[in-house]
Amino acid sequence: MIISQTPLRLSFLGGGSDLPAYYRRKGGAVLSTAIDKCVYVTVSRKFDDAVRVSYSRTEEVAEASRVEHPIVREALGLLGINGGIEITSVADIPAKGTGLGSSSSFSVGLLNALHAYVGRHASAERLAEEACDIEINRCGEPIGKQDQFAAAFGGFNFIRFHADESVEVQKLMCRPETLEELQSMLMMFYTGITRSASALLKEQSANMAGEDEKIATMDRMVASAESVLRDLQSNRLDTLGPALEESWQLKKSLASGITSPEIDGAHAAAISAGALGGKILGAGGGGFLLFLVPQEKQAAVREALRKLRETPFRFARHGSRIIFVH
Repeated sequence: MIISQTPLRLSFLGGGSDLPAYYRRKGGAVLSTAIDKCVYVTVSRKFDDAVRVSYSRTEEVAEASRVEHPIVREALGLLGINGGIEITSVADIPAKGTGLGSSSSFSVGLLNALHAYVGRHASAERLAEEACDIEINRCGEPIGKQDQFAAAFGGFNFIRFHADESVEVQKLMCRPETLEELQSMLMMFYTGITRSASALLKEQSANMAGEDEKIATMDRMVASAESVLRDLQSNRLDTLGPALEESWQLKKSLASGITSPEIDGAHAAAISAGALGGKILGAGGGGFLLFLVPQEKQAAVREALRKLRETPFRFARHGSRIIFVH
């Protein structure tokens, strides 16, 4: 039996620039961090030659090619595993549609466990690239690359997406006290709304492919990510709140359905209560809201958003890792 643990991520700035419609023209950049909410994948040898997969449902089939879960089917095919295996997964938070990159964390964690199962170590870069290949190329998901690299590498990163398809992961270098202060100011709330990101991302990609105005909007979002990175490296936190606010307003113009009256209402309530900035995480439409809040204002923000579920978290230094082998 092998168990992998893979962190989820939250993205501060630059989200959407990791879509091919943008980075193949301009090159993208995202500022994000792994967090201590994780996806766990267990892989074990099955007594017979069949394949059993348990997630929100359970499948038992004669061979890997018959598995309906597309990521599991393609991962088994990539590694040449045809049968005699059982795979289960659980997560610390709702597994789909939350904006924390759970699908890619599952993909990375599954690949990590399967490589270990066949007796091989896989580097973070390999896990990220294989997860991108499975999700984007083999399964045809209209998603970007940030989630896979955030899950595989872990830590607080500035991730660049180059037009030649290469990806560069740069660890944030600043004083530990700066990260501690930043972490103490972040508040995350669950809206209770889950959604599929595919339709939103498909529309956003189509808009960027056809409208120079949308490209210009994304240019500003990438520039903001680069600017805040420089400030964080100089141990400055004062520009992050305004940058989150500007980025959120720009993001809403990229596609319909990114926000809703409920999301806008919660955002406005938090800002009125003292939050310096905030945004919906992921593609939009639901999931988690993230706010930057001075500690003396957090009680007021918590009260303003009392109908939502606050979800405390910590930054995670580790990426996907094997935590149990028997």
